[in-house]
Amino acid sequence: MRRILQLAVLILVFNSIPSWSDQNNSEIDELFRLLHEATSPAEASVLTRQIWHNWYQSDNKDIEVLMQQGEIRMRSGKLDQAVKIYSRIIDIDPGFAEGWNRRATAYYMMGELQNSTADVVETLKLEPRHFGALSGQGMIYTQLRQVDLALEYYERALEVNPHMTGVRISIEAIKKHLKKEAI
Repeated sequence: MRRILQLAVLILVFNSIPSWSDQNNSEIDELFRLLHEATSPAEASVLTRQIWHNWYQSDNKDIEVLMQQGEIRMRSGKLDQAVKIYSRIIDIDPGFAEGWNRRATAYYMMGELQNSTADVVETLKLEPRHFGALSGQGMIYTQLRQVDLALEYYERALEVNPHMTGVRISIEAIKKHLKKEAI
C-alpha cells in the first residue's frame, strides 16, 4: 500500500510539472528505475504509461499538435498522411525520438519494413531505452523470419521493460521454434 501511495504521489508531481518532456527529461530516469522495481502489473502499467507520456511530449507546441494529428491519421488508417505528418515533426526537431518512432510504426503498418527499420535505428540513437522501438524491431525481424535478430531485440526490450507480457510470449515462441529446428 505504501508503495502504491508513493507511486501516486510521484505521478501527481510529474503531471504538475509543465508539459515539456521527451527522451531527455530527467524524470524519465526515475520512472525507469521505478519500473524495474515494480512488483505488480498495475504499478508497471502506470509507470509504462507515464514513460510513454514523457516520450510523447514536446516543448514545441507545433510538434504537440502534429503528434495529435498523426495519431488521428494512424488510427483512421490514413497511413500515408501520418507518415507525412511525422516527417514534418522530424524536420522540425530531428532530436525528438518519438517522431521517428511514430513514423517507424506507420511505415510498419504500411508494410514498409526497410523504412521502418531505418526510423527505429534513429529512435534508438536518441533513446536507447525505447522499449517500443526495440519490440517493434523484433516484430520486423519476426516478419522477415530472421528469428535470431528478432530474439535479440525482444530480449533487449524486456531488459528495459521487464513487464512486457507480449514480448515475453514472443521470446518463448521463438525459443520453442529454435529448439524444434535444432532437433
